[in-house]
Parts: sequence; structure tokens; C-alpha cells
Amino acid sequence: MKIIALIPSRSGSQRILDKNIKKLNKKPLLYYSIKSALDSKIFSKVVVSTDSKKYAKIANLYGAETPFLRPKKFSKSTSPDYEWVNHALQFYKKKGDIFDLFFILRPTNPFRTKQTISRAFKIFKKNKCDSLRAVELCKQHPYKMWEIKNNKLKPYENLKIQGQPSYNVQFKSLPKVYIQNASLEISKVEVLKKYKSITGKTILPFLTYGNEGFDINYMEDLFYAEKLISNNRL
Repeated sequence: MKIIALIPSRSGSQRILDKNIKKLNKKPLLYYSIKSALDSKIFSKVVVSTDSKKYAKIANLYGAETPFLRPKKFSKSTSPDYEWVNHALQFYKKKGDIFDLFFILRPTNPFRTKQTISRAFKIFKKNKCDSLRAVELCKQHPYKMWEIKNNKLKPYENLKIQGQPSYNVQFKSLPKVYIQNASLEISKVEVLKKYKSITGKTILPFLTYGNEGFDINYMEDLFYAEKLISNNRL
């Protein structure tokens, strides 16, 4: 199989300015995804999809390819992953470079390792599926979430458990729910054309452990990541 690693790194982050190149332990966040991809030795290409020449230069410095700049129309805060993934793969297809699988390795996850990538790939190869997605046990359960309508609380999920509204029962009485994280995604390239999405219909779970799914979205996340590194708690 011919596999490409795609690292999305648009420049317009709003919660943390220039988030993808913020320094963590003296290295830009982008570095950690590039390094884990290269160290895994399973990819034909490790490509950073960015709309920024500055980001592209940093990506090249650490060994990733940036043969194109992502068009601004695919680089908005509301742009779905399908758009930039399809753009990258179509770029290579026009050059006669065809891939079987793509991985998405988001730069906001600095603690994914080559072992994480290898473990996920082994699970993917052993099962029939369209894609695989990293998940972890949800700490904030959706059965205890609310909407506000007409200035009144309405349960997001209004279910009964043990004869009680789900939002009134103990956490351990609730079914296990998993949330996706920033660790990784794997998908067959054919899924893009067939379903117009990056996942398709049959999606495998990949359970992450410890900080493998850690995602940096806010400054406090970055501070906590620095603390984890300084205390050698990875």
C-alpha cells in the first residue's frame, strides 16, 4: 500500500494566534507531528497542507513536504476536512502519484508517537472498514448536557435510565460514550470519491491511552503540555 501522511496547518487559528507554530519545549507544535510521521517509516510522503509560506518554510525545515499552498477557500475556520484533503490528493493525482490510504495527523497533538501510529495502522489492516478514528472515553457525558430554549433548560438527550431522567442518574449508570480526539485518522482514498467525506460509513475506533489524544486548543493547554514535559509525565 502507498500511504500519505497529511498534516493540516492553516494559519488562521483564532483561539491561539499562530497555534500550529507556537513553541512547545523550544520546538513549534508542527514539529511533533512531522517527527512522529517520519519516525514511523510507513509513509511514502509526509505533507503539510498550509496556506502560509511561513508555515511551509518551518515544515520543510523539519523534513515535511509542502509542494503547494492550500487555497484560501479551503483554509477558513469553517472549511470541512474533506476540502483540503481532497485538494492535496488531487494535486498528487494530477502528477500521477496515487495513494491507497491517507493519515491525518493534526499538529495540535504533540504527544502522538511513532508507536501510536504503528498501533493504529495494525488495527486498520486487520479489519474491513472505510476508516479509523482515534477516540477516548468522554469525561463530560452528553446525557448531562443541556440547551437553553426560551430562557429555559432543555436536556440535550431526554432519556430514561432506571426510571429516572438520564441527567439525574450517577455517571456510572450511564452508557460509555467516546469522543474523538486529535491523535489520528486513517482512511482509504477511495472513500473521498465514493462518499464525499473523509470517513465513509464503516469507522473503526482507535482507543488512545494517556496523553496520546492530548489536543492543544487554548493557552492553558499549552501551559499544561509544557508542565507535562518538564515533569517528565508523558
